[in-house]
Amino acid sequence: MATSLLLRRAVSCRSVLLRRCIDLQSRDFSAAVARPGGVSSDPARRIGPPSLAPAEFIRLNARGFAKGKKSKDDSAAGSVDVATDIGPSVKEAAKSQMDAAVVALSRELAKLRTGRASAGMLDHIIVETSGVKMPLNRLAVVSVIDPKTLSVNPYDPNTVKELEKAIVSSPLGLNPQVDGQRLIANIPPLTKEHMQAMNKVVAKSCEDVKQSIRRARQKALDTIKKAGSSFPKDNAKKLEKEVDELTKKFVKSAEEICKAKEKEIISG
Repeated sequence: MATSLLLRRAVSCRSVLLRRCIDLQSRDFSAAVARPGGVSSDPARRIGPPSLAPAEFIRLNARGFAKGKKSKDDSAAGSVDVATDIGPSVKEAAKSQMDAAVVALSRELAKLRTGRASAGMLDHIIVETSGVKMPLNRLAVVSVIDPKTLSVNPYDPNTVKELEKAIVSSPLGLNPQVDGQRLIANIPPLTKEHMQAMNKVVAKSCEDVKQSIRRARQKALDTIKKAGSSFPKDNAKKLEKEVDELTKKFVKSAEEICKAKEKEIISG
């Protein structure tokens, strides 16, 4: 009996609550606009943000969060250092400088007079003609007649006298003779003193060019060092080794050129 009474009361209370909720949902609150502090149905006069359905609220907030969020992948991509392969340019620059030093050595040694005739031994002589100073090899063709004789054939026969004067005035110790429109220069044998002096010049030239080659090497190594972390360590070590191999190659070439010149001087 008591249990049945309690059940009826619970069902009655539930029904009353449901009716009140339905009544509140159907009630019109537009009249509240006229009351101070009331909620206006006019969007222009409403205070605070408009009400949104829960699904719409979640969607819009998720979009704003996505726009403001910075992805880890994006930040990582912006900070990645792109490794630059400086190897080819470093090797090419070093090779060019070393090769230029060896070529300059060959030209310098060709100017030295030995007991044998050489077409390049007159190239450095400066000739003054018509008030203009020019290298001899731009005014004449020098050729070897035999190991002891040179022929100097001027482009302009009128410059024979100027060519003769310039050759006699040079430190080579030559005394050319006019032969028609050309000059014939006999190469006298070297004295012992002259040989020693020439060998000293060759030795100094050899040391100078090796220093130039080593400076080119050091410049290449400095460039590799300045690259720092942008150039992988393994690649840097490999490149340094390749530069060292280039250095050894050109130093050996310079030494061979100088030895050949010394042999030429001694053989007379």
